[in-house]
Amino acid sequence: MVVYLMIFLYGIIIGSFLNVCIYRIPKKENIVTTRSHCMACGYQLKWYDLIPIFSFVILRGRCRKCGEKVSIQYPLIELANGVLWVLTFAFCGFQIETILYCLMISGLLVLSVIDARTFEIPFGINVYLLVLGGIREIVSGCTLISLLMDLFLVSGFLMLLYILTKRKGIGGGDIKLMFAAGALLGWKLTVLALFFGCLYGSVIHIFRMKCMHAGRVLAMGPYLSMGMVTAAWFGNTIISWYLQFFII
Repeated sequence: MVVYLMIFLYGIIIGSFLNVCIYRIPKKENIVTTRSHCMACGYQLKWYDLIPIFSFVILRGRCRKCGEKVSIQYPLIELANGVLWVLTFAFCGFQIETILYCLMISGLLVLSVIDARTFEIPFGINVYLLVLGGIREIVSGCTLISLLMDLFLVSGFLMLLYILTKRKGIGGGDIKLMFAAGALLGWKLTVLALFFGCLYGSVIHIFRMKCMHAGRVLAMGPYLSMGMVTAAWFGNTIISWYLQFFII
């Protein structure tokens, strides 16, 4: 229990940095050297203003200096990252891949929020995910053939779809995301991630169109991210369950 509490605390601390990325990356602002500040008055936040979740609660969701409301996104992203990290360790166990999956999920949170707002997946996030995938491939001792399968089986199919539909069937950022996913998850889990991503996208977006009057155009990044998390958590179990029907 103590271990999971520590994982949660690390998760919400990283979640605080994710909020910085979400706001600054689309504006092409520096995410490292520029100090955190109030978006309304520019007040530079002190360390005690940056305690994940707790500072928001203590300040009642307002800036200490000007009293302007602070977006609920801040504690929600922090909480989400902490909870997702704990669930990842609970589902995947304590191993190197689990750490990589946690870091993947943090990147996917940033990617999902930005894509949902701008309909654009930041190239830097895909590079970050690809680096994580490279570490996973090295640790797993993959062969050249398996590496090529992981990288190109799904992303190559999506690239073909991209060409045949004249850029209307899928976005370039989504292809790059699945390219990185191949390295991180392996081709089998990436196929599963694509399947669940399309399933989530279809069901959720139809609901949003019917009940929330959303437009027909959808950002696939959040749904592919959900598919990747599903595959990371349950993919091997799902594949084993599915294959048993073909074993005589």
